[in-house]
Amino acid sequence: MAACGLRKAVLFRSLWRSVQGKRSACWVMSPSRHESIGGENTQRAGGRGGGGAGGIVWAAIGFSLFGSTDEERRDEAQRKEEEIILLLKNAKMANLAYVQGHLDHAEKLFKAAMSFMLSGGMPQDDNAVIEMSLKLATIYAEQSKVELAEHGFRFCMESLQEKLQRDEEAEPTEEQQQQRKDSRLLLGLCFDSRARYRASRLQLGGAERDYREALQICGGEQGDTHPQTLVLMSDLATVLDLQGRHDDALLLVQHAVELSRSVGHPDLQVLLGNMAGILLHTGRLEDAVRFYQEALILALQAKDKEAVNAIQEGLKEVKKKEEEQKKKKNKEEGD
Repeated sequence: MAACGLRKAVLFRSLWRSVQGKRSACWVMSPSRHESIGGENTQRAGGRGGGGAGGIVWAAIGFSLFGSTDEERRDEAQRKEEEIILLLKNAKMANLAYVQGHLDHAEKLFKAAMSFMLSGGMPQDDNAVIEMSLKLATIYAEQSKVELAEHGFRFCMESLQEKLQRDEEAEPTEEQQQQRKDSRLLLGLCFDSRARYRASRLQLGGAERDYREALQICGGEQGDTHPQTLVLMSDLATVLDLQGRHDDALLLVQHAVELSRSVGHPDLQVLLGNMAGILLHTGRLEDAVRFYQEALILALQAKDKEAVNAIQEGLKEVKKKEEEQKKKKNKEEGD
């Protein structure tokens, strides 16, 4: 398979999730504890101080009002309220632009929101800052700004790892335990995002390592049958397949599909499509067609256009392989 074909094979399972904003929603938890910055699909985890951006800004309001006259307090409160509204608007517009693929615009808005948050005293390793930094890294990856993308992924992961290691030294409260879980899930999302980036550049060894890290975190925090855990199994299987390790890949994706059927995975069509592709590469064309057809039915029912397109491409490849085999057989019989 050509390099372009390899990239399509890896990306088809992930693009529908990242574009529609589902992937990070599966990773980051505790919606009751932390507000979503901008409210677009992603539940944001809080950092060490807890409470998120809104909590920090309101704390700043309260602190600044001490020692002021009534009129000064009203003016300051009004100014801070306007700043909060601007932050939330920027964050919401940034998320919307990101989901819609307007990456240049999203980049500017994310930078503006991060600048405001940091200038208000939010630490650089707060999960809200790291999540926006991760989105910037994925934007740079899409724009082929390699150095910026790799620096962004590295910053996010190192910041979270250092914070988690530092927080292990103290006996946590219940709230701190939830914050640690949120941080670990965000770290898993970082590994997941960098794995997809590395796979798209055919850095398959690095992608495999990142997927294994993400899978370990997701399975440990959310369970072996969580939808995101099963997606990661499937993604890892695809990377193994691209490395020529077809038997290992098939065992892993079969396990993911079996678990997905047992729990009613909402995106079973994607996992079935992955398994069909691996079967295709092992030469089991009839089995590949069978699973592609099942995946296609589910994708059509779910109105999952990207999965439909990818599955149809897979069926075309099966047909091409069958024709090649037929020509080879006819030639051998003629000789």
